[in-house]
Amino acid sequence: MELRRTRRLAAMLLFLALPASAGGFRLSENCPPGFERLADDVCRMVTLYDQYGSLRGRGVGGTRTGLPPRRDGFTAQQIDLGRYLFFDPILSADGSVSCASCHDPALGLADGRGRSTGLHGETLSRGAPTLWNSAFLSRFFWDARAESLEAQLPGPLYAAGEMGNNPDDLLAALRNNAEYPALFRAAFGAGSGPIDTAQVYTALAAFEASLISLNSRYDRYAHGDHNALDAEEIAGLNVFRSFVARCAECHTPPLFTNQQVAVIGTPEPEGLPRDIGAQATFGSPKLRGAFKVPTLRNIARTAPYMHSGRFETLAEVVAFYNDGRGHAVPEDEPLQLHWHIVSPELAAHELDQLVAFLGTLTDERFLPRVPTRVPSGLTPGGRSARAALTPTGEAP
Repeated sequence: MELRRTRRLAAMLLFLALPASAGGFRLSENCPPGFERLADDVCRMVTLYDQYGSLRGRGVGGTRTGLPPRRDGFTAQQIDLGRYLFFDPILSADGSVSCASCHDPALGLADGRGRSTGLHGETLSRGAPTLWNSAFLSRFFWDARAESLEAQLPGPLYAAGEMGNNPDDLLAALRNNAEYPALFRAAFGAGSGPIDTAQVYTALAAFEASLISLNSRYDRYAHGDHNALDAEEIAGLNVFRSFVARCAECHTPPLFTNQQVAVIGTPEPEGLPRDIGAQATFGSPKLRGAFKVPTLRNIARTAPYMHSGRFETLAEVVAFYNDGRGHAVPEDEPLQLHWHIVSPELAAHELDQLVAFLGTLTDERFLPRVPTRVPSGLTPGGRSARAALTPTGEAP
């Protein structure tokens, strides 16, 4: 209890010592790019994939396939409030890190590390997954332990090794800030009462659900522009979708994930024990070493790869899958590998074609605007994997 009081006092002293805000913060009334504003002031995503159907309505099928259900219907003000919160280190215990510290727009909304760095510089057990297209996901974290964006947020906010905060100190910092109470009222209504954690989670979820990447060269090809890909990339797409390679069985277009967990037998970094992954979430020994199938959208921007960054390049990743079922699993460690993990025996030029195709999934035209300043007065982004986040140079 005494330690808790000490931490709370330290946090309050930190934020009392911040420079006074110059004010002038106002939430945008415009929906983000790729969204339309409806009559009830909510923002709805618009994509060419809306014109297609989908097997069982779950985004399963060929290139012209509808998307699965999405998180939608947030207001422009809620999304913009979430943007400020996402980049504001005020959410962390000591004001040093923000959500963007591990989900940097310049690094594919990941952090460029195999395993992320915690609040005090310690190396964490897993890497930060990209946030692109989170609006469509039904499970979150590598081990699939959260079932919504809102349910996911307390994890990084309050984990001692991540942002290290607690609900009481978080709310105290926001409520005592010169700007945030008015911004929350603008986002949730004049009668919404004091800032509470539900509002914080909603605003952050609204922003994260606005991070959409569905306009890559691959998408243009899928919608009928056959000049969008070159011969090498089309050959790679054919390998990707082939029954020999079976990449598309788990990384299913158009999201390039089937949203399931799978045991693939990837090795851990040298000297580390096996991460049991989704076995802990579902209590099933069959899922020992299982992890959520990640999206391949913007995969060329989010190296290194796998849950712990075991592979540095996409060439290493495709070589791992091609080296044969279970080749990296020690003989004394039985893992129940997913049945789609096979021994495709692809030729070297086919592996090169796969890597070329994966590069066509890059689309960052709707990168979020990094604010030039945030309501706390702290540095936008806080401590990032890079020296500092690069502001857009426009109004906050």
